[in-house]
Amino acid sequence: MFIDSHCHLDRLELEKLGMDLPAVLKAAEHASVQHMLCVSVSLQEFPEMAAMVAQYPQVSVSCGEHPLHQQESFDQVLLKTLAAAPNVVAVGETGLDYFYSPDNKTTQQRAFVSHIQVARELNKPLIVHTREARADTISLLTHEGAADCGGVLHCFTEDWDTAKAALDLGFYISFSGIMTFRNADPLRDVLKKVPLDRLLIETDSPYLAPVPYRGKTNQPAYVAAVAQAVATVKEIDLVELANITSQNFRKLFPLARC
Repeated sequence: MFIDSHCHLDRLELEKLGMDLPAVLKAAEHASVQHMLCVSVSLQEFPEMAAMVAQYPQVSVSCGEHPLHQQESFDQVLLKTLAAAPNVVAVGETGLDYFYSPDNKTTQQRAFVSHIQVARELNKPLIVHTREARADTISLLTHEGAADCGGVLHCFTEDWDTAKAALDLGFYISFSGIMTFRNADPLRDVLKKVPLDRLLIETDSPYLAPVPYRGKTNQPAYVAAVAQAVATVKEIDLVELANITSQNFRKLFPLARC
């Protein structure tokens, strides 16, 4: 049984899929996906997202604001209030993205620090996005004491030095469909070095559908394809990979409903 450690069910274009949410969850069940973490990208949209999945015990939620969704001011009090709810298992998605938004680095950094502080106060793990911001991401995680709450670098696309620095802080590394892409050999080389007990799998759906679904709208059912690719690289049995990553998920996110 698989766990999709990072998806955005509220971002699925259900009409494009030709499915409603119950059908998406049923497809995941048929693909042996037992649980999903629906990850917040906007504080303003969080209540609606949480309400949308509240009736489904196979779905947990996080609370945070993606660096590409931030305004000039970030409401740390609101984050703490929302993230303190018992149904919230993690803080994030947060982090730094200098690839798409290089002009507001200071704003992103302030918000990232706020997320780290809230995660430490609530003792909930962080879900971290980083792109073209390796040094600043690791520096802020280190200097703000993120090792106290732990977390994951999700949809990992960086180098081994970045992965090792995160691992040294007690963080997990999560791989998405990107590692199935033909040009992802450097990423697969990093995957080979990541310890099994610090490894997670995800779809990041509706984005980044893995081979053989590339070009289609991603969905949690496709985490099985990510798992197969990861198992192949790690040279272990698929069932073993599923069991290990599911155990890792439960350890990192003990409040998850699974």
